[in-house]
Amino acid sequence: MAFTCTIPAVATLQQDDDTVRITRWDFEPGAVTGWHTHGWPYFVIMLVAGTLRIHDGTKETDVPLAQGQAYMRQAGIQHDVMNGSPHPIAFVEIEVKQPAALKLLPTS
Repeated sequence: MAFTCTIPAVATLQQDDDTVRITRWDFEPGAVTGWHTHGWPYFVIMLVAGTLRIHDGTKETDVPLAQGQAYMRQAGIQHDVMNGSPHPIAFVEIEVKQPAALKLLPTS
């Protein structure tokens, strides 16, 4: 169902409030997040180019991503993520807890 975790990815919480949770993830080669489900929609922005190996419970998929590339997923996604690259990678994950609240944030 998930990858065997011999090397855990390192999560560094940068912000966690009523509106968003922002986490930086750092992965050595072969490091994994562990099986998890996102409770909110989220964005991922790659800080270092690399390949995310995604396990969805039935199959593994390699997703090569460029530095600065971003993607979004809806809440409820169950998966495990592994660094499928031969070098360390990192990304920032932004989980949006209250999408309507983002409209109320000051722009300056």
